[in-house]
Amino acid sequence: MEERNGLSARSAVLSALLGSHPPSLPSRRLVRIGALFGIAEGTVRVALSRMVGAGDLTQEGGLYTLSERLVERQARQDESRAPHTRPWDGTWEIAVVTAERRAPADRAAFRHTMTALRLAELREGTWMRPANLLRDWPGSVTAQCTLIDGRPHGDPTPLLWDLEGWAAEARRLEGALGRAEGLAEGFLVSAAVLRHLLADPLLPPELLPPGWPGGELRERYDAFDRRYRRLLERHLTD
Repeated sequence: MEERNGLSARSAVLSALLGSHPPSLPSRRLVRIGALFGIAEGTVRVALSRMVGAGDLTQEGGLYTLSERLVERQARQDESRAPHTRPWDGTWEIAVVTAERRAPADRAAFRHTMTALRLAELREGTWMRPANLLRDWPGSVTAQCTLIDGRPHGDPTPLLWDLEGWAAEARRLEGALGRAEGLAEGFLVSAAVLRHLLADPLLPPELLPPGWPGGELRERYDAFDRRYRRLLERHLTD
């Protein structure tokens, strides 16, 4: 599949739809987004057909829409921009895998779910995080785990997350937002920021190092996104 600037037609389509509310766009708009990166119309249309066949998209009445699975990803992306948290009382959520004889595909799906819930694995089969997020446990987790609320002796945070690495990349992306020029570069930077926010463990302030850039990155991205969406809409409707 044709790629320019490291972006495939599939990635361009997904990024465009994940950033749209509702996540539906006509093919002509998706073709114009592909053109920002030198991706030919035919390549975009082939990608759309393959994505419908793979169950990534649905197509009806000239509109391409994210599948239910990818709508869930968009919801996680939205949550990463405006997370729902609660004051932390020092309690940690601990999920210990007790299910036996899981197929490799089931194990991979479980790992993906736990990462999406922003838990980290202390050791194989033991996942944990501070209990500061407002969310429910999905049935796929409760069916495979014993859930425990506890208070570790000492702070396990350094064993679970690379906070220094996340912060360094967040600061780099803040700079990239300020330097981004043109629709194509803005599109790429926007997608990179959203991916990085999905990886934010959303820890309570008590566990974060001084100068944590998560809040500032979100504020800068929100301001950037408002400006960028206006420019992109103007380009797509000209």
